[in-house]
Amino acid sequence: QVQVIETGGGLVQAGGSLRLSCAVSGRTGTRSAMGWFRQAPGKERDFVAGVDWSGGQTDYADSVKGRFTISRDDAKNTVYLQMNNLKPQDTAVYSCAVSTWGFADRRPLTYDYWGQGTQVTVSS
Repeated sequence: QVQVIETGGGLVQAGGSLRLSCAVSGRTGTRSAMGWFRQAPGKERDFVAGVDWSGGQTDYADSVKGRFTISRDDAKNTVYLQMNNLKPQDTAVYSCAVSTWGFADRRPLTYDYWGQGTQVTVSS
């Protein structure tokens, strides 16, 4: 059974930073891509960032490019999202997802396993 658990959310002032972690346990295969998505109240779930199975290719939504960094530590089965210069519009529930396809994709349907999400709130 695959488990995906996000941690690191919280309340931060605008301009601050947070680092989200996503720990994956269970058998997902050796070449899984990882993605971060977010959903604000009343809005659809949006792609934030993704990293392919090798860690060599990353992708970011335009709204976070230059401020967020995704990385993975395969020895710990963990992926991170470093979020800097946070803005109130970044407020959302952030969810981590695993794609056994292996390539970072912006479409939620390409991901097989999801975490419950962690709340990020940015105050102005």
